[in-house]
Amino acid sequence: MRVLAKVGAWRLSAAARAVIPCLWRGKYFSSGKDPVENNPATPMLRHLMYKIKSTGPITVAEYMKEVLTNPAKGYYVYRDMLGEKGDFITSPEISQIFGELLGIWFVSEWMATGKPAAFQLVELGPGRGTLAGDILRVFSQLGSVLKNCDISIHLVEVSQKLSEIQALTLTDEKVPLEQSAGSPVYMKGVTKSGIPISWYRDLQDVPKAYSFYLAHEFFDVLPVHKFQKTPQGWREVFVDIDPQVSDKLRFVLAPCATPAEAFIQHDETRDHVEVSPDAGVIIQELSQRIALTGGAALIADYGHDGTKTDTFRGFCGHKLHDVLIAPGTADLTADVDFSYLRRMAQEKVASLGPIKQQTFLKNMGIDVRLKVLLDKSDEPSSRQQLLQGYDMLMNPKKMGERFNFFALLPHQRLRGRSHQRNDCQSKPSPSPVAGFSELAWQ
Repeated sequence: MRVLAKVGAWRLSAAARAVIPCLWRGKYFSSGKDPVENNPATPMLRHLMYKIKSTGPITVAEYMKEVLTNPAKGYYVYRDMLGEKGDFITSPEISQIFGELLGIWFVSEWMATGKPAAFQLVELGPGRGTLAGDILRVFSQLGSVLKNCDISIHLVEVSQKLSEIQALTLTDEKVPLEQSAGSPVYMKGVTKSGIPISWYRDLQDVPKAYSFYLAHEFFDVLPVHKFQKTPQGWREVFVDIDPQVSDKLRFVLAPCATPAEAFIQHDETRDHVEVSPDAGVIIQELSQRIALTGGAALIADYGHDGTKTDTFRGFCGHKLHDVLIAPGTADLTADVDFSYLRRMAQEKVASLGPIKQQTFLKNMGIDVRLKVLLDKSDEPSSRQQLLQGYDMLMNPKKMGERFNFFALLPHQRLRGRSHQRNDCQSKPSPSPVAGFSELAWQ
């Protein structure tokens, strides 16, 4: 069974299937019963079939990476998947209040750390730019507070299609965009409020300076390795071609340990685990930057604190979609394990959360903001839209408890030392971190 060159070594035996029925009968796994006509041979499926025939079964992480970000056929690379006409909708698209409160969060943290002379707002995976646009509007409305602060916007985006939409949303049409495909900064411009904005494909290319980092529904689409506990120990889940049905994929188990198993905790009690090494690398990069230059990171996503097991799923047309059917036509996602992110920070920075979105937004004053907008609105349709958006964001059965907020901050932020103080000054008591406690302006 340890001779991987044998094709049969990758197949899951009938006995093993009986031991791990959740792998084969889980809600989001291919049942193997779907008729061939419901599984169109997409260009991505043909690409994956060729790849597997050439090199053998692939990890779930490699499957996700190919399906979502393959330069030629990837789901994210050349399409706009957001909004009512897309496959899913995000909080900024539902209500302007969401982005406004996040803008307040960044201003609050900037004030709590001594109002540094400059900061970068860095967003990972900025979607259509809607969230950044709402945050920039808050910055403009608080111009009297931020007037002496040098602000710049930095967007990390791999999708050419989405970066074009972001530019239309955020930049001043009167100022031509500078484009340089071969440069780490592949696009530059000026926002409608006159703030410089730049685009990058990798976080490491963003200048290291005092920064606020934002990742909203970013970590949940990073590739995950999936592992199943068996009588023989942990075994990684792979994607293979189904020998019984042409043009169909299925899940199998590796016959022995794989290198990625090193990411599993020695005291792990779950029987199925998903781990994203890519997420760990990004968290380590953010932690190093925040520890070195200050600032903070705010992460909002589907997730759990090390309690869930099989969360890998697909979305197409706002409905759940079998992850192995018609690859390249649906979004793939897995809930974020915040306990893993906390470990990957390696105590270089302090972490807060995860806390439920409902709690975070209430602490940020969403009820007050909703009342202000309702009082200003005369149109019944606008008022109804505001109320529906509020319900979607806050209702525990909708997004209120499914989304979580998690933050990374310098240790000195929680010890009461502001960014610009020195050791000769008396150390103040730490000010509360907005969202994770009730918002308090200084």
